[in-house]
Amino acid sequence: MIDRGSASFRSFLELYERASLLELGAMADAIRWQLHPDPEVSYIIDRNINYTNVCVADCAFCAFYRRPKDGEGYVLSFEEVGEKIEECKALGGVQILLQGGHNPYIPFEWYLGLMRYIKEHHPIHIHGFSPSEVVFFSERYRIPMPEVVRQLREAGLDSIPGGGGEILVDEVRERVAKKKAQTDEWLGVQEEAHRQGMKTSVTMMYGLGESPADRIEHLLRIREVQARTGGFTAFICWPLQPEGTAMADRVKTDAVSYLRTLAMARIILDNVPNLQSSWVTMGLKVGQVALRFGANDFGSLMMEENVVSAAGTTHRATIAEMERAITGAGFTVRRRRQDYSLLDRPEPALAGA
Repeated sequence: MIDRGSASFRSFLELYERASLLELGAMADAIRWQLHPDPEVSYIIDRNINYTNVCVADCAFCAFYRRPKDGEGYVLSFEEVGEKIEECKALGGVQILLQGGHNPYIPFEWYLGLMRYIKEHHPIHIHGFSPSEVVFFSERYRIPMPEVVRQLREAGLDSIPGGGGEILVDEVRERVAKKKAQTDEWLGVQEEAHRQGMKTSVTMMYGLGESPADRIEHLLRIREVQARTGGFTAFICWPLQPEGTAMADRVKTDAVSYLRTLAMARIILDNVPNLQSSWVTMGLKVGQVALRFGANDFGSLMMEENVVSAAGTTHRATIAEMERAITGAGFTVRRRRQDYSLLDRPEPALAGA
């Protein structure tokens, strides 16, 4: 447990609340250069495939899900998933992000079969099934969580994304997502995946009515796990997109809040190697500025994104536009894989790519 009365906690909280924006940015940027001394910024070409939108978690912040028996609910066929993968590969994609709702009507064998199908017919790195989904699988199918991870991994799962992290403080999670994995369960999936040799990412979605202290606790919980396992490849944060959700009356946080939070993450998470710039929610201009506030990665081309866009706020960009944003911020562009290993330098992207 995090001791909020400790001197270190209080010092982090005071820094977050009282330091100037530029002071935080300078501190975060210094750590970024220590970890990544080359003037390079990476990104990945992948596709976010939401295999189902049927969900019983009823998260207050989600506009994407549909309840069971809703006429707009869907489950993609294996063939539809395969078509999406081939479209991704045609653009140079090296990964899919496979996530969906908590659908109680899909048998566990379906997920295992889907990954076997992908590996046989459309081989690609599968970054899939958030910790919240893994906990749901364990509860729904009455399979111990470590066994769920093992079976998914053996069927073809390569790594686990950090979706569903929101704020890793139970008081907050109980209020906005009480049917979903709580803090220890969510982090427990991450640790188990690391024990089984898988790498994972980790996230924060803020602006849920949490306090600054809650955000600091969230970051410190991540740092504790990373100190034990070393299994996190990257941290990504973004603000709540309230439009169209049950939290639509909440005021959306601004770019300054994003940059302060990102910088604080770089300062606290000095043992997590990579920080992504969340240009998909913040836009390319703020995404560029984030590269001087601790971020060393520009995230994903995101050729398909359904969850954030369902709330009415998402930004699109071509490969060429992303690469111009990176070079315009003063960095060399590098494409990467999920584990942040770099690909051979590609030819400059075509203007219409």
